[in-house]
Amino acid sequence: MKKLVSTLFIGMVFGLGIAISGMANPAKVQNFFDLAGMWDPSLMFVMGGALTVAAIGYRIIFTSRKTPLFDEEFFLPKAKSIDKELIGGATIFGIGWGIAGFCPGGAIPTIALGHSGTYVFLAAMVVGMFAARQFRARQFADARSSI
Repeated sequence: MKKLVSTLFIGMVFGLGIAISGMANPAKVQNFFDLAGMWDPSLMFVMGGALTVAAIGYRIIFTSRKTPLFDEEFFLPKAKSIDKELIGGATIFGIGWGIAGFCPGGAIPTIALGHSGTYVFLAAMVVGMFAARQFRARQFADARSSI
C-alpha cells in the first residue's frame, strides 16, 4: 500500500510540474523546436531544472541507501552501451515529440483537460508500443529460427 501511495504522490507532483511549467500545452513544446519562427527557450530551463533536481536526488539516494523505501531493489537499466536500437528509439521519440508536442510523461497528465489531440496522441503511442513489441518478438523469433 505504501508503494502505491508513494507512486500516486510522485505522479501527482510530476503532473503538477508539467502543468505549472506549461508543458501540458503542445504549442509551447513545438515552439521550442521552431528555431526559425516563434522560438520559446523556456523548455530548456524546465529540462535543466529537472535534470538538476534528478542528479542531486540520485546522488543522495544512491549514496545513502542500498534499496528503495518501498521495494526490494532499484530497477535500473542493465545496458551500458549506445546501440542502434537506442539511437533509433531516441530518434523516433524526438520526432514524435516535435510533431505532437507531447512526450508520454507529459501527455498523461493532460488527459483530464479533455483535448482531443491528447487522446489521438495517446492512442498512437499505444499502437506504436504494440507494433514495436510485435516487431521485436518477430525479430527474436527469426533470430532463434536461424540458429
